[in-house]
Amino acid sequence: MKVSIKVNGQSTDNDVEPRLLLVQYLRDVVGLTGTNIGCDTSSCGACTVHLNGEAVKSCTVLAVQADGADVLTIEGLAKDGQLHPMQAAFQDNHGLQCGFCTPGMVMAAVSLVKEGRVTRDRPPQPASHSLAASPWTTTAISTSPTPAITESAW
Repeated sequence: MKVSIKVNGQSTDNDVEPRLLLVQYLRDVVGLTGTNIGCDTSSCGACTVHLNGEAVKSCTVLAVQADGADVLTIEGLAKDGQLHPMQAAFQDNHGLQCGFCTPGMVMAAVSLVKEGRVTRDRPPQPASHSLAASPWTTTAISTSPTPAITESAW
């Protein structure tokens, strides 16, 4: 099947198998490897991207379902060589360990702020917010991204 997906502002048109996952499309067809495949069960969030402005786990979306959509990956956050404020905040606050799930956590955190689920008066709660639910606990709990999310929100 032919799909046309705008990825990080660039149009992509490719023939794909109907069963190809969006994460595989991004990595294997488009060549953007910042979106990682983590758990194969859709619970870790390492594959989080923005699909038409909404955070989704790209391992749960078929590429054909994204036909005609806008996709933003971790590679598309930085502008003109400058890190997105959330990327800079994760870096400044050591909101990572090995870095494998960091791209997905950054994309999820950007969405939390954008959706207003995190504000200056309502910072994320590490024990209950969606990032802490990640099985990749070295990032989500050991070095909580809470300071990074809170700092980058303003």
